[in-house]
Amino acid sequence: MNLKLKIWRQAKAESKGRMVTYSITDVSPDMSFLEMMDMHNEQLIQKGEDPVAFDHDCREGICGMCSMFINGEAHGPDRLVTTCQLHMRKFKDGDTIIIEPFRANAFPIIKDLVVDRSAFDRIQQAGGFVSVNTSGNTQDANSIPIDKHDADKAFDAATCIGCGACVASCKNASAMLFVSAKVSQYSLLPQGKVEATDRVLNMVKQMDEEGFGNCTNTGACEVECPKGISLENVARMNREYMIASLKG
Repeated sequence: MNLKLKIWRQAKAESKGRMVTYSITDVSPDMSFLEMMDMHNEQLIQKGEDPVAFDHDCREGICGMCSMFINGEAHGPDRLVTTCQLHMRKFKDGDTIIIEPFRANAFPIIKDLVVDRSAFDRIQQAGGFVSVNTSGNTQDANSIPIDKHDADKAFDAATCIGCGACVASCKNASAMLFVSAKVSQYSLLPQGKVEATDRVLNMVKQMDEEGFGNCTNTGACEVECPKGISLENVARMNREYMIASLKG
């Protein structure tokens, strides 16, 4: 396939960015999107030009690093996949592909397609953990019965990889789907009950301090989430927050 790429180029955070148009030829439909980007960067290097900076790590849909806004969609036109799992067969010969970084005040651009998502780390540090001792003196898993329904819901929430697609897809750049997934994975389990009140209050407070917007209730976050995190988690977090506020 021969393609035209319109890529956001920005030398550093303080620089003024712009869209730059490139042409790339002989792209195999079996390539992943990141492999295509690798191929494009190799061509730029051979020409003596600066390669396009983009985040990547595991390339197995687990780490959440490969966050790109492709043709107006987080992670591109496919569903329930990250950018590294998107294949070029989703595009046609002669297509123009627009590639941008995730846009949000809380995700400042570092360079080109790389944004600073450390705001998510700070939200996690504010309460996304348990104080129960899980090492050295562990209990048998079967000694604490957990309802299968609750266990499944907790596991579904825990599949969130923190990629930020929910933020990028929301017109308010809300992080509520991310935060609610982290709250839910603990609130449904007995190990997470110990600091349940402090957790939801602290994580929501940190989310607001980071500058994320409020939930729009449009559901774009759920649609674009590569792990299919449900909006049901947002409702659960709101209930947890209300209960914690009344206790406080």
